[in-house]
Amino acid sequence: MFDVKTELAKIPDNPGIYLMKNDLDEIIYIGKAKNLKKRIKQYFQSLNHSHKIRKMIQNIASFEYIITDSEIEALMLEANFIKKHKPKYNTMMTDDKTYPYIKVTINEKFPRVIKVRQIKKDGGRYFGPYTSAYAVKQTIDAMRDIFKIRSCNLKIITGREYKRPCLNYYINRCAGPCIGKISSEAYGEIIAQAIDLLNGKEEKLISELEKRMMIASEQLQYEHAAEYRDKINAIRLLSEKQKITTTSLKDSDVIGTAVGDRDAVVQIFFIRGGKIVGKEDYHLRINLDDSREEVIEIFLKQYYSGEVYIPNEIFVELITEEIHLINQWLSFTKGSKVEIKAPQKGEKSMLIKMVRKNAEEKLEKDIQKILDRKSDYLEAVEELSEMFDFKIKIDRIEAYDISNIQGVENVGSMVVFEEGELKRRDYRRYRIKSVYGQNDYKSMQEMIDRRIERGLKEKSLSEAEGKFGSLPDVMMIDGGKGHVNTAEAVLRDYGLVIPVCGMVKDDNHMTRGLLYKDKEIKLPRNSKLYRLISTIQNEAHRFAINYHRDLRRKSVFKTILDDIQGIGEKRKLNLLNAFGSVEGISKATRDELNNVPAMNKKSADEVYRFFHQKEGDVHENNTHQ
Repeated sequence: MFDVKTELAKIPDNPGIYLMKNDLDEIIYIGKAKNLKKRIKQYFQSLNHSHKIRKMIQNIASFEYIITDSEIEALMLEANFIKKHKPKYNTMMTDDKTYPYIKVTINEKFPRVIKVRQIKKDGGRYFGPYTSAYAVKQTIDAMRDIFKIRSCNLKIITGREYKRPCLNYYINRCAGPCIGKISSEAYGEIIAQAIDLLNGKEEKLISELEKRMMIASEQLQYEHAAEYRDKINAIRLLSEKQKITTTSLKDSDVIGTAVGDRDAVVQIFFIRGGKIVGKEDYHLRINLDDSREEVIEIFLKQYYSGEVYIPNEIFVELITEEIHLINQWLSFTKGSKVEIKAPQKGEKSMLIKMVRKNAEEKLEKDIQKILDRKSDYLEAVEELSEMFDFKIKIDRIEAYDISNIQGVENVGSMVVFEEGELKRRDYRRYRIKSVYGQNDYKSMQEMIDRRIERGLKEKSLSEAEGKFGSLPDVMMIDGGKGHVNTAEAVLRDYGLVIPVCGMVKDDNHMTRGLLYKDKEIKLPRNSKLYRLISTIQNEAHRFAINYHRDLRRKSVFKTILDDIQGIGEKRKLNLLNAFGSVEGISKATRDELNNVPAMNKKSADEVYRFFHQKEGDVHENNTHQ
């Protein structure tokens, strides 16, 4: 039995993080502290708490803590744990976006220019983030055309690895480093020009190319002169797509906030090399007592704890209590000085005001969209209630779907709509355990049974806690009569009366109508009820399919690694932990592989040979015949 006084007496005075848990041993809140003993005691001894914290304290059944060496370490650990566990009472960014970067692999002898979505400390040069993946693709394609940079991932050391080049060389999109057509020094000059372009120094590059064009023309080398002319035109076209800022900023992020009662919007402008390369909005669901200062701190910690570029300067509206600590953390993470500033006058202050104004307009539009969606939802559920004579208020709708391919990897999904909004925090994936082979009815039975059993257990423990303690007002099943009957049978076994509707599709896999009590009603396509049911059905299907794909992808990765001699379960796990994916393993050097725990020189050679023999085969198969 958890005894608060006894547990409080055990807490040390060290810095660290604390994890508050409910009756189901679920983490409901995560915080950090310079002094764990003082901080945790405040929850149980002080009466001066916000509404959110008072509500959270009522549901604490136990707590844990993790000691760190410093407050900065505690801040880093807190950010990572919040992102991983998504506790109910922590304010969270609802967006989980990843943005593309342009990476120049200058750690290679013949570097490449590629698109990535994560920044790693691997010696590469990163540019971005950019808000449009399409624009990044266009930029990289243009740079390959202009500079003839290779696009393959071959390991080229001497420039004499291969006898025949790939098609890109023959269509003049690659300088041919793999067959020795260009030296590493000359190729390095090309890469330096590409980096200048990405750094916004296009005028310097254009000036140099114009000189070369004139020399080529004077020497009657008209084809070379035409090539330089085309490069100049392409670079000018590329640079025109970037907005110029009149401030003295180089690499900076400018952050503005708009705070409402339940929602906040944070807008961030990405400035690189003195140019605004993009902007993005982030939506946060907040509590009534969350201040603007808290929103800024929450955003800084959650956004920069991801795989994102950290600029030298970050501009915010206010300097808050934790800014100094966040500053230290970001400087440590970046490996160089980072400054968070709140400019009060001048161009930078004007830019902050502009970003904040944009955030306020975005929040106003978002709130209006939410109100419009709720209005449409109320009309749709009213139509549903009249159609089937439901005598209940419909606030929560849950929808279920089953996915498999010929009975392999049976999975189920549960998606939730509450008051017209997708409630993604309540979504759940089910890996079907008791069904082998293709049997959708049995799979559906297991999923509904597990959902109801968990929901009733949570409801009995605490009305306020748990993701599943709130049972649905209506269940929507992706399927026909058999699927509906299966769900209804499970509900009867638990003594529950919940309407169950089947979402029926037509021959083109589009929503056709609803099935209830063996009666199908076709839905008019112009009705708000049709749009609601179609959205629910598509969301349930999407969620199930994505889970199924994830499982299949993991199975494929395991099969690939199983083909490598001498690589057992432990080594496979260590390799994946070290490099993040099979693709990461395939790009590692022998020394990097050898440094992984449980690996040795022989096993590292086997892994390296396995992937690079495959690369050689692929390259041979794609060479010009």
